[in-house]
Amino acid sequence: MTRLDRRVDAVRRFTRFYTQHIGVLHRHLLESPFSLTEARVLYELAHHETTSAKELAGELGLDAGYLSRILKRFEKHGLVERRRSAADGRAADITLTPAGLQAFAEINARSRAEVSAMLARLDDGEQTAVVQAMATVEKHLGGGHGPERQPRKVPYILRPPQPGDMGWIVHRHGVLYAEEYGWDDTFEALVAKIVAHFIEAYDPKRERCWIAEKDGEVVGSAFVVRDSESVAKLRLVYVEPAARGLGIGQRLVAEAIRFSRLHGYKKLTLWTNDILVSARRIYEAAGFTLVKEEKHHSFGKDLVGQHWDLELG
Repeated sequence: MTRLDRRVDAVRRFTRFYTQHIGVLHRHLLESPFSLTEARVLYELAHHETTSAKELAGELGLDAGYLSRILKRFEKHGLVERRRSAADGRAADITLTPAGLQAFAEINARSRAEVSAMLARLDDGEQTAVVQAMATVEKHLGGGHGPERQPRKVPYILRPPQPGDMGWIVHRHGVLYAEEYGWDDTFEALVAKIVAHFIEAYDPKRERCWIAEKDGEVVGSAFVVRDSESVAKLRLVYVEPAARGLGIGQRLVAEAIRFSRLHGYKKLTLWTNDILVSARRIYEAAGFTLVKEEKHHSFGKDLVGQHWDLELG
């Protein structure tokens, strides 16, 4: 047996060990209704703002017909939606629906829990060795992309809220606005009231919360809440300082607008303050119009409140 033959056997032995260890040989991944391939398609869709079937097939190396059947199944179960591409009228942009985001969030949480349990059996040095060994394999076997354009992949996901997220949103609003603007704890109290009302009066047909997650950490949020039959409010849009510059704020606002349109609202409105310059730029770029300003003393500061509207009809 040659040296190469022995190395081939070693790689195949490791592959058998690892696929069995992480449960890939089971019919469904992580006790979900999805196969490994289907879960990977969900993962890629969650990490793209939008993509097409052609781009997705190229990135995953999947047969176009096989991918088409997966996407049709997803569409049948309300996990994805297709819209005619603005860039190419012959193609369709594919995005996850709220149900699709929820399905991905559940798989993602189970996967993190399973890997966490696997690593927890090792001490710190052993964990480091395993991660470094995996990085070495990825470095040497990973290859670059071909010359064709790849869809824009974002280093974060948007998902529905999970237990503990709402408390975290209140906490981070209180901390960040105190650090960045000197606002007092009455602002944190206001955020707590907004979150509590959202939870207690939640209307799943007409309201939504998005959580931005990066590397397993919450890095942003946005809420759409019902104000009237025809008007929705955009509330509690925030992005962690370490995650700014990735387009998370713009994506959260875009999802809120898309949701509001799809669910029959004629107008999306919001209230902010003029010192929140970066947020105001996002709203203006998304098409919101400043309709009213008023001076007020809140959160321990003299402020100028602003009301912005976006017509959706």
